[in-house]
Amino acid sequence: MKIAADFSQRIVVNSNTLPWVKSPMAGVDRRPLDRIGDEVARATSIVRYAPGSEFSQHVHTGGEEFVVLEGVFQDEHGDFPAGSYIRNPPQSQHKPGSKEGCVIFVKLWQFQPQDRTHVRLQTHFMGSVEHSTQQGVAVTPLYKDEFEKVSLIHLAPNAQFVLDAECGAELLVIEGTVTEGQDLLEKSSWLRTPVNSNVLAKAGKLGAKLWVKEGHLNDVDNQIARVQQA
Repeated sequence: MKIAADFSQRIVVNSNTLPWVKSPMAGVDRRPLDRIGDEVARATSIVRYAPGSEFSQHVHTGGEEFVVLEGVFQDEHGDFPAGSYIRNPPQSQHKPGSKEGCVIFVKLWQFQPQDRTHVRLQTHFMGSVEHSTQQGVAVTPLYKDEFEKVSLIHLAPNAQFVLDAECGAELLVIEGTVTEGQDLLEKSSWLRTPVNSNVLAKAGKLGAKLWVKEGHLNDVDNQIARVQQA
């Protein structure tokens, strides 16, 4: 299966307009944003757990990164309410589910194979720092290594956010709206911009909160190769 598989192209998707697609587990549905592979895939998706649904115990051979957008996600490591940012590195395992239901934004098979760093953050209780050069922009750092950087970007009303995406970038609108190029990105909209591009986003009159990942899209060929070898 291939969805948005040309990484040289800029992609904008309002995930709220996509149909839900059933997963192999009853009560767990997906809205795929990009995907290369079948059930084992390099994938970016919105995933919805119905109340009481769960996946069986499994190993994340290629790693799993997600943000809880609604409800409470649960596994044997704890309860993770909306605002949680989680990184389960390659070779980690868990049995995920949700008693009350939840919606998450999740990325699979996009880790460096040697990464073993677990991250479990509740961003609603984290502060932010003013951007050093961009007025009306504040940053909550979530993760950084030599390959990638992940942040929450907080935009004041009508503020502009500029990003040099030399190694590609993605953003998900968590709150508010932004205009990027000719596109209006509302809540739950996703943008993927290719290597050697840039992002110029302007917040709407109520401001915006963005999840932003940068620096990782120059490794896509290796990520796909690892999926194919799995």
